[in-house]
Formats: sequence, structure tokens, C-alpha cells
Amino acid sequence: MTTVDGLWYLADEAARQATQAYHRTADAYDDDHIEHTYRKRVSRGRFRTLANRIQDSGAPYGAHTLVYRDCGELLLVRHEGVDLWVLPGGGVDGFESFREAAERELEEEAGVDVTYEGLAMLNRVEISCSGCEMWGVLPVFCARAESTETTISDPDGEISAARWYAPDAVPEDTRDREDVIAAARETVV
Repeated sequence: MTTVDGLWYLADEAARQATQAYHRTADAYDDDHIEHTYRKRVSRGRFRTLANRIQDSGAPYGAHTLVYRDCGELLLVRHEGVDLWVLPGGGVDGFESFREAAERELEEEAGVDVTYEGLAMLNRVEISCSGCEMWGVLPVFCARAESTETTISDPDGEISAARWYAPDAVPEDTRDREDVIAAARETVV
């Protein structure tokens, strides 16, 4: 690693926090869950931002929820900031647990009542920039919908829609589409 802008130090500290967050989360949710590794190459500024997030919580992109209805449909929200359909979720605030962050974000982005059932996925996100590398966790919880009418109250104004999709009808412009479909099929009984 290089010492450019102290990124090596940020990366090292972030990786330590990610390791702790991974083990804490895996130990807390003993159930079966899917694990994937995603690789991202980012700019120096974005690397610094993500390193700070990982140092704070272990997660560069927060925590998310795979919400399903009894008929097998899953909930996606339209995130205008990335111009994609995504699972509801987002950043960890203060001393929130991953689950608390996922619950809060789901309420803001879709407003559906759910029963949480455990951890669906515990992903690893490997991030690189200018010879520096780090990683963080991306937890995705599983929840069964108790209500299906959506209400968006996103304070950031990033979410423009919340819709239910059958796994075979998940839009092509869904982030990590194949992994979302696979998780829905494996998780939804």
C-alpha cells in the first residue's frame, strides 16, 4: 500500500472494524445465510468516505432488508441517487445495530410492517483505490411483510417509489439483480 493521503492507515483501521463487525454479526445470527463478495474500485475521495463509514460501523453501505410477501413477491425501492431499484436500506446512525438501521431505513423508504426472521445475506465488499484496499460488511436481513401498502417518508429524498415484484419480474436495472433473486428464492419459503 502507498502512503498517499494516509489512505493506507484509513484502510487498515477500516479493515479491523469490518472484521469485528463481521464476526459480531455472524455470531449473533447463527442461521444459514448467503455470503457473496463484491469488488468496487472507487476514487480517492470516495475511498476516504467509505473508509470513514467502515470505521464507524463496519459497513460501507449500511444495512438492508429483503422483504417478501406470502405470495413470494419481494419489495424493491427506486433509489434516484444511483438510478437503480434496490433493497430498502441504508447507513447506520450513531450507535444503531445493523438490524436497527435496517428497520429504520425500511420504515423511511417503504413504511411496511414486517416481522424480521433473521439474516438473509452477510456480504463482503472489497474496495480499492490507488493501490489501497479495504473491506466492509453488507448485512441483508430477511423479513415477512405484515402489511403491503407502501408509504415513502425518506428524509433524504432519494427514494421515489416502492413496489412489489415476483422474483421472475425483478427489473433489469436492479442492483445485484441475480443475487437478490437467488436470495429471495432461497429465503422465501
